[in-house]
Amino acid sequence: MAPTRPRVFNGAMQPIDIADTLDRFQWDALRALGAPSPDSSRLCGAAVEQLLRSDLLELRDDRPSITPKGRQVVVCGSPRLWNS
Repeated sequence: MAPTRPRVFNGAMQPIDIADTLDRFQWDALRALGAPSPDSSRLCGAAVEQLLRSDLLELRDDRPSITPKGRQVVVCGSPRLWNS
């Protein structure tokens, strides 16, 4: 069974892939924190806050850390990014 991609719902209750709702700063933060030696010092604070609310990041020892859900979003990517 293939894993499902994380989804959110818009106002009309239509599912939307979380990956399609992320902006460039959020993508940069997810990719940076998914690296083997993450450096959170240069991340956009607003992007980190939004990713924390979306359960794509969590705080560990007062530092943002990517969650399994966040890692899945990074691995799956976004069709919108594939075309850019």
